[in-house]
Amino acid sequence: MSRSDQVDLQRQVSRRAFVSGGGVIALTSCIVTPVIGAESSLFSFSGFVAQGGLVVGRVSPGSNVWVDDTPVRADDGVFCFGFNYNETEPVAVRVVTSDGRSDTRMVAPDVREFDVQRIDGLPQQYVSPPPELQERISRDARAVVEARMHDINETWFSEEFIWPVEGIITSRFGNQRILNGEPRAPHYGIDIAVPTGTPIKAPADGIVRLAEDLFLSGNTMILDHGHGVSTSYLHMSQIDVGVGNRVGRGEEIALVGATGRATGPHLCWRMNWFQKRLDVALKVPSRA
Repeated sequence: MSRSDQVDLQRQVSRRAFVSGGGVIALTSCIVTPVIGAESSLFSFSGFVAQGGLVVGRVSPGSNVWVDDTPVRADDGVFCFGFNYNETEPVAVRVVTSDGRSDTRMVAPDVREFDVQRIDGLPQQYVSPPPELQERISRDARAVVEARMHDINETWFSEEFIWPVEGIITSRFGNQRILNGEPRAPHYGIDIAVPTGTPIKAPADGIVRLAEDLFLSGNTMILDHGHGVSTSYLHMSQIDVGVGNRVGRGEEIALVGATGRATGPHLCWRMNWFQKRLDVALKVPSRA
């Protein structure tokens, strides 16, 4: 990795505080450094070898790549893999070139510290949904899982993303959530507070895989950026593109809202590598 690439990939998660809906949100700083020193003569990495990080690898065209014995795409010599927010074990990345050379590297994620976040004032049905809503919630979850299973040969994920909206960051990836006093799963996205009706732009080229109203996340969209990398957009007031549409970087795709489980208008923006939850803030220029 060149020095310029290292500088470009530095991201700092800044300290901020925000008060909304009776809940105080406190965010502490966390510096995540780009991967350095895992390269070999056969492949190189860029991105972040850290919990929540998406790692982009490059090999010679025609090479085959495995991550923990699972084959992954390497279209045009580009491949990727990611680490869950709580992942600590190393993965084995193996490359075999078209002329038979091979190499394997063990890649371990840096461990990050995440804050506890308390949010009060939510309607109780969104914190502890009654039994009659569980079937819909389960159906919604299956639709999201299915939308994230696509594995197309596009490499749009390898490009730097742009911010879909500009606003106040009120929650970060990995925050342990306490909703109305009840512990819940960590937050898997980044929340950006902006007024209802603010246009949302596609951060990179992609294909719409899901665009519908879900109970917890409200109007929801999932964009497919290739090789199993997807981004999600939650709580929107309006969706402007349909399933199967190809969208371009910077194209307006929806409007900000407060649908589903939300105390006010904001965009919850997320990233996945298949079903692994990633920190999308590591894919955009720092706003610290």
